[in-house]
Amino acid sequence: MSKAGASEDCPTKRMDALVPQIAVGSSSHGTDGQPSCRNSAVICQPSGRSIFTPSISSAAERVSLLLKHEEEKEEANCPVLFIQLSELFSTPEGPEWRQTARWIKFEEKVEDGGERWSKPHVTTLSLHSLFELRTCIRKGTVLLDLEAHGFKPIVEKVIETQIENHALRPEHLKKLMYILLLRPQHHTTKSQLKMLLEMGMVSCCGGVVLRSVIKFPLGFAFVFVAGKAKSRSDPGGEVSETPLKEQLKNRFKKKIPAGTEVANILVGEASFLEKPFIAFVRLKESVFLGSLTEVAFPSRFLFILLGPRAKMKAYHEIGRSAATLLTDELFQRVARKAQDREDLIAGIDEFLDELTVLPPGKWDPTIRIAPPKCLPSPQKRISMRFRERSPHSSGNMLSTTDDRHSHGNQQVSEELKRTGRLFGGLLKDMQRKAPWYRSDFCDALNIQCFSAVLYIYLATVTNAITFGGMLGDATDNMQGVLESFLGTAIAGAFFCLLAGQPLTILGSTGPVLVFERLLFSFSKDYSLDYLEFRLWIGLWVAVFGLILVATEASYLVQYFTRFTEEGFCALISLIFIYDAVKKMLSLVDHYPVNWDYKISDVTLYRCTCSMPETGNSSFQNKTLFPALSSFEEQSDLESGNWSRLTKTECARLGGLLVGNSCSYVPDITFMSFILFLGTFLCSMTLKNFKTSRYFPTALRRLVSDFSIILAILIFCGIDAALGLETPKLIVPGEFKPTNPTRGWVVFPFGANPWWIHLVSAVPAILVIILIFMDQQITAVILNRKEYKLQKGAGFHLDFFCVSLLMILTSVMGLPWYVSATVISLAHMDSLKKESTACAPGEQPKFLGIREQRVTGLMVFLLTGLSVFLAPVLKFIPMPVLYGIFLYMGVAALSSIQFTDRLQLLLMPAKHQPDFIYLRHVPLRQVHLFTFVQILCLAVLWILKSTAAAIIFPLMLLALVGIRKAMEYIFSRQHLGWLDDVMPEKDRKEEEEKLKRKQDQDGSDSEDVSMTKFGRTKQILGAELG
Repeated sequence: MSKAGASEDCPTKRMDALVPQIAVGSSSHGTDGQPSCRNSAVICQPSGRSIFTPSISSAAERVSLLLKHEEEKEEANCPVLFIQLSELFSTPEGPEWRQTARWIKFEEKVEDGGERWSKPHVTTLSLHSLFELRTCIRKGTVLLDLEAHGFKPIVEKVIETQIENHALRPEHLKKLMYILLLRPQHHTTKSQLKMLLEMGMVSCCGGVVLRSVIKFPLGFAFVFVAGKAKSRSDPGGEVSETPLKEQLKNRFKKKIPAGTEVANILVGEASFLEKPFIAFVRLKESVFLGSLTEVAFPSRFLFILLGPRAKMKAYHEIGRSAATLLTDELFQRVARKAQDREDLIAGIDEFLDELTVLPPGKWDPTIRIAPPKCLPSPQKRISMRFRERSPHSSGNMLSTTDDRHSHGNQQVSEELKRTGRLFGGLLKDMQRKAPWYRSDFCDALNIQCFSAVLYIYLATVTNAITFGGMLGDATDNMQGVLESFLGTAIAGAFFCLLAGQPLTILGSTGPVLVFERLLFSFSKDYSLDYLEFRLWIGLWVAVFGLILVATEASYLVQYFTRFTEEGFCALISLIFIYDAVKKMLSLVDHYPVNWDYKISDVTLYRCTCSMPETGNSSFQNKTLFPALSSFEEQSDLESGNWSRLTKTECARLGGLLVGNSCSYVPDITFMSFILFLGTFLCSMTLKNFKTSRYFPTALRRLVSDFSIILAILIFCGIDAALGLETPKLIVPGEFKPTNPTRGWVVFPFGANPWWIHLVSAVPAILVIILIFMDQQITAVILNRKEYKLQKGAGFHLDFFCVSLLMILTSVMGLPWYVSATVISLAHMDSLKKESTACAPGEQPKFLGIREQRVTGLMVFLLTGLSVFLAPVLKFIPMPVLYGIFLYMGVAALSSIQFTDRLQLLLMPAKHQPDFIYLRHVPLRQVHLFTFVQILCLAVLWILKSTAAAIIFPLMLLALVGIRKAMEYIFSRQHLGWLDDVMPEKDRKEEEEKLKRKQDQDGSDSEDVSMTKFGRTKQILGAELG
């Protein structure tokens, strides 16, 4: 490939051998290519990167202006292009067109067997075929904005133009018309069931017919009548004006987005031609070309190449090059706006300028390159092209700036801009969310929301039971499981109806539990009424919260960079993982395992109930066994038949358990761990099932959406089938306070001294810091740009709702609620939207989150009704729910960059993934940043777990200060890669400096900048002609 551009003469000879020096016309009024050495010079070197050519053509300027105009436009404005390559084959029945390949973004070719499409792969081309395609465009017929309503008028216009320009003999007209109007044979995609039915029909009709199927040309379908096969497609038929039935029912159409247009490429050999017949056509309006295309979409482009025999491979490669060129989004835009052939050639030069050449002998051309997981957007490519041509720019610096711009350094969102008025931010949040309120309910009409409701409901119920039980232990049942259920239902439903971000799931969190435990201990030590003391703290917290809302304090969350978010998210995720594992390990105490069990001693293991030494056993027997009325039966029990009693009955009568296996419970612990780990692994596997190779896409996506529910159902079924008494979900069956000494309303006066009402403001300061940090860090995580939320955030409105809920929950003696980070992330993850129509080989695009209020509202309503669902919920084993807790913790932990950097500590440099920050930050700096985060996380964990937990809210606030202090250790550039945005003031100063510098550069060389920004490719020696 290197030789193709090394010499001026070599490319010229090769292309002149294929395309003679002919003069052909163009309806686009462009200049015709002249037979001179200018053609060979044009091929050798694009002028955009040439070190010799100082000037550019007017066509290149137009293309550059076109791309610059397109830079700000959305990609959706340019329809997707489906490209089809058909080749002319000779058969005993005569010539016929067969579809051999197709493209949307990647190439698919019909395998040699003719029975299946290949896997999508990146197209690999020879550089020589691209040069030849360029010459074909220069010397062939180019018809732009042709008005035609069928394939036959297009062919007639192309042939007429060639004859007028003496490029085609008139006597070849009929033969050429006949060849071009032959109906092509398409390789349509069929379901596996239909293929099996056809194979069965062929087998029933005998071996002769089966051999005919193999012998006949590609794409034939057969109708069997009286044991004979008849072709359903006439190979000699003419292209129909309307789409065929097979086109309309083609299953491949589901993979193509609506509004797609088609480019048809026809290449082949024709024995009667003495020189190539070349035409490139762009229709003014896309039209349906009948049976010409595989799928029933309107066509926009047509490329025809017919030539003499003995060059079929060259024609095939040129056709592939034309198809690959049309798959490029930048060339598509040029082709749609081109005014003449010079614009098209300039577009090809743009393509050649971005081409990467693989040296021969250093790779295997037979290997098909798998499509990448992500591709750069056309807008980014256009921006890079203009910036690298700026006279005051360095390519390396531009690349770094562009990468950093796309990686981090986000602009301050509209939700965080201060208005300078009291409650100004709150009012703007309400105005922003009000137009979306109706759609928040309509957008929930999707089966994915049903899956999310079940998943998050079970997670919320488990969380309420777990933290309700812990609160009951910590507060002497002043707050228990029922209070947790009721509070979760009321607070969550209120928040989902009125909050700015209804995808947030409220719940009791670990830091709040720590404060409740300390508060109850303090109240007990100083003989204070816990609920009344807590009521006044909650009221003060609400007052402080309303003050923060009025002063727009949510503006400060811009200082919560990725460093702070990841530290808090990692802490909450580890708490989920730790609690799940701790709960499972506690089962060993409740259901002890006989670690000294020996199979040979199985006959020695026993456990019986023995009669107590004292007590009225006759009375006990009558009480327990009223049916044993006879004297003999009761005397038998008194004399030694206590072994007939169960463990519960034995304990009730005061009997003694005797035997070497009484303290052990077989099977339960190990079965619980099987349920626990099985649910976790099954959830992970089913969640990733959508990327599997098995089953259709729709089924894989459905299994992935319902992965958690399926995992729960599977292991609940296993538990029920085995019948073991594993610990089950226990929901309160009565609606009454857990502690009978308290009511549902807490009175604010009477139990504590009056000065407690004022002193309560001191601990309230710690609580408001905790609530603010917990709520707003979670809100920042949920509203990050990568989630592509369309309806905006509501930081002020969310915190306003949380402040109001502090009053309600404090008055009712219910737990305090803030955003539950892990469950909220799980809620977002369960509502992710992905593109359903994607090109073969293209990864489904993440479209955003299904933003609505219904899923959260239904979750909390079901939580409130859980008291009445107790007969059903009691069949769910707790280990299964602990497995879901483990899954949520691991999923949240794996979604942050901190986890990736932790893995880098254990990887040799050559095996490390190609993370974007590793390209720009030294590895030792990356590890140092990770160690600082580990240290902060360890300090947070220690504070949470010790008596110093009272200062835990201050430590959360200190994370922001630690991040600011890191600017003295790391450079601002390195922090821009490893962390997130700068504070607004500093960022504005840098933006103003950059703007002043750009203005100064622009005024110094305005003319040069305008010219070079419009530069596209020419070829070395372009002025020789």
